[in-house]
Amino acid sequence: MRILFLTHSFNSLAQRLYLELTARGHEVSVEFDISDAVTLEAVALYRPDLIIAPFLKRAIPEAIWRKQVCLIVHPGIKGDRGPSALDWAILNGESEWGVTVLQAAAEMDAGDIWAEARFAMRAASKSSLYRNEVTEAAVAAVLEAVTKFESGDFVPEPLDYSRPDIRGQWHPIMRQEDRAIAWRQDDTAAVLRKIRSADGFPGVLDEVLGLPCYLYDAHPAEGLRGTPGEVIAHNNGAICRATTNGAVWIGHLKEKRDGELAFKLPAAMVLGDRLASVPEVADLPPPFDKGGLGGISQPPPSSATNQIPPNPPLSKGGIASSWRDIRYEEKNSIGFLHFDFYNGAMGTQQCERLLHAYLAATRRDTRVIVLAGGADFWSNGIHLNLIEAADSPADASWANINAINDLARAIIETDNQVTLSALCGNAGAGGAFLALAADRVVAREGVVLNPHYKAMGNLYGSEYWTYLLPRRVGAERAAEITENRLPVGARQADKIGLIGDCFAGDAAAFWRQVEEFAGGLATDAPDLLAEKRQRRGHDEAQKPLADYRAEELANMKRNFYGFDPSYHVARYNFVHKVPHSRTPRHLALHRKVGKKPVS
Repeated sequence: MRILFLTHSFNSLAQRLYLELTARGHEVSVEFDISDAVTLEAVALYRPDLIIAPFLKRAIPEAIWRKQVCLIVHPGIKGDRGPSALDWAILNGESEWGVTVLQAAAEMDAGDIWAEARFAMRAASKSSLYRNEVTEAAVAAVLEAVTKFESGDFVPEPLDYSRPDIRGQWHPIMRQEDRAIAWRQDDTAAVLRKIRSADGFPGVLDEVLGLPCYLYDAHPAEGLRGTPGEVIAHNNGAICRATTNGAVWIGHLKEKRDGELAFKLPAAMVLGDRLASVPEVADLPPPFDKGGLGGISQPPPSSATNQIPPNPPLSKGGIASSWRDIRYEEKNSIGFLHFDFYNGAMGTQQCERLLHAYLAATRRDTRVIVLAGGADFWSNGIHLNLIEAADSPADASWANINAINDLARAIIETDNQVTLSALCGNAGAGGAFLALAADRVVAREGVVLNPHYKAMGNLYGSEYWTYLLPRRVGAERAAEITENRLPVGARQADKIGLIGDCFAGDAAAFWRQVEEFAGGLATDAPDLLAEKRQRRGHDEAQKPLADYRAEELANMKRNFYGFDPSYHVARYNFVHKVPHSRTPRHLALHRKVGKKPVS
């Protein structure tokens, strides 16, 4: 069928549905929801068999939904209505939730029901649930609805609150007062629910050390106590704030500025000098068998811009928390290096810290190093928010790309362990190419890759992609992947050789299969490493890695410092969430040159 996506943006859910539907032979064109006139034009140009709205913030024009079927993907159970469905589910502590596919109608979220898929709720942020459980349920429900539509004889179910299976209800948009934190009354679980219900938008409005700001990125902090509401510690950009029965780490803040633009940044950076009297928790990792970084010390101070001034660490008998953005564990002869950075963004200092941890892991007596990334994202490359906040975004961009290149080179040149990138979460831009630096790459079946840079102001990209990508898929397909700027699903990536294997199942099943796969690599490590040394020697003789890097960086220098400001404009728009003014042509098939409206 010809399916038209009407969507606010081509977000992770829209990308996943795009991949699932195109893999089943459907032609999918995308139109961003800019105005009613633009939407009407898109429908006239494409004349779709079916319209699907994966992610909308306003109603579809009546002139469209009265003439043809428009299916809305709503992140709520049957009967749930309103724009804050997932927010309320998290705040109310629902144990089960779901996704409903319903038909657009005059009343918002009150149309006939085509399909529903449910899932068990997890103690996680709204963003994490959306990227995982909601996305998987949406795929199941949309595919079911599309099959029913194709049958031609399915009659959708009217919304009838008298039915016993209709448990949902109308919820108004959640206000800040609905999730305001009462620090002297709320325990850790309540604080986490409130912040998680607002992550990544709109955040919980609060005041921290006298500064009005929005809170994001919350994690429990075991072993830390203090006066409820007080900031009692900070570490690696995050702050720790006491609750009535413990404490929480808060990774990111956005300053509330009346009439001024602001965006999310590491909490300690936003607070700056306000943290002068707040102690810094030194990393006191437990032994390897408990999942810590063993005796790995911190890397030397970074020369990057926007550094957070260090404070004296707490005394040694003080406190370690259970949450770290970088951690390491060993199982038998396999080392697992986890790096769970917020939204997958890797700033200069994060790259340097991760390189330091990686090099320490290579000195361990293991046969395989698994680069595990994070739960929601493996990596999305350089940190655009930190770059935007720098005094010189060009200089910050240059420092960041060199830092991630240093990490990529260390992985490529490792020859005493087999390296395995295990992607449980999505990866994009430089993060997707960083994963290819490992000897082997595997991914969970639902993972979406975006191995291209051009959408960010025609950015050329680095991370040795001109070496890593062609050797896996060939020069012709490498050019196609980077020029088309389309997402690549894990199954497709496996088929074309971009990755080495694709594992079905949820996250728990994925990691069981990764352990088994890594065990096989450990058994074959001597032969695999001998083969790698030989291949690397040959490749280096043909063209040194340093030459690939120099050529890539010459192009990046033009992006950062040249006369064309496209990268800086695109980064600004991305960071400040500037609404789209048009749909990118590579997504809007109906807007190809020469396409005429259908009368």
